[in-house]
Amino acid sequence: MGLAIESRFHVLAVDDSIIDRKLIERLLKTSSYQVTTVDSGSKALEFLGLDGDDLRNPNQPSVCPNIQQEMEVNLIITDYCMPGMTGYDLLKKIKESTSLRNIPVVIMSSENVPSRISRCLEEGAE
Repeated sequence: MGLAIESRFHVLAVDDSIIDRKLIERLLKTSSYQVTTVDSGSKALEFLGLDGDDLRNPNQPSVCPNIQQEMEVNLIITDYCMPGMTGYDLLKKIKESTSLRNIPVVIMSSENVPSRISRCLEEGAE
């Protein structure tokens, strides 16, 4: 039996600006990518199935097993400057998760701060 749902490249876009989210979504959908947008790092973690307990217990699945195939994310694009949780904080939580650490994370910023760029790359950003 095959999957009824066609597997497409799935991008999770995280940005507090609705304009930026819509722009990313429109650009990626023209390439037939599946795009999910959220407006905060905490909502991204919720979508990915992560909460504080998942980061402490690597044996616990990060996504509900029965919907894991539908929710698989192939790439995360996040803004760096967001209220509450920065893109760097989100990156760290993703890279601490045994089940999500291999998902590439791209961090966007309109600010050119070399120390910030280096810190994100050292933490595993693409």
